[in-house]
Amino acid sequence: MPRLKKRYYEEIVDKMIADFGYKNVMQVPKLEKIVLNFTSGEAIDNKKLLDTAMEELALISGQRPVKTRAKRSVAAFKLRKGVEIGCKVTIRGDRMYEFLDRFINIALPRVRDFRGVNPDSFDGRGNFAVGVREQIIFPEIDYDKVEKIHGLDVIICT
Repeated sequence: MPRLKKRYYEEIVDKMIADFGYKNVMQVPKLEKIVLNFTSGEAIDNKKLLDTAMEELALISGQRPVKTRAKRSVAAFKLRKGVEIGCKVTIRGDRMYEFLDRFINIALPRVRDFRGVNPDSFDGRGNFAVGVREQIIFPEIDYDKVEKIHGLDVIICT
């Protein structure tokens, strides 16, 4: 069992029941999934950028990402409907807890000028979204093999 998952079920659930007065264990919020998303306007012209982003996302998440396509055409961006513009991966289960543990304890402290996460990043339903400007903060990414530094979105859903 992942370290973060074990701590959640052994310590945090009981503390939340006591603090918030939940009557049932099922009322306690729990993680459902984590979505990692990469989208770039340069991916329209440069297919190699999308392929390298998919490889890096696979290294970070531990599973194969799926390509995302444009929903509609936007003439100002020279974007056509159906063109591949990014990739995403949804992580669930034990892999999700392992990723979150690495993200909190290893990746976020490596962010340049990190001063904590913005509390405005929470939506009204308990989900949290944070943008990462550099993929090189993850230990799985080898800095010497990176062709172009790009960011990604990390969405934590409860």
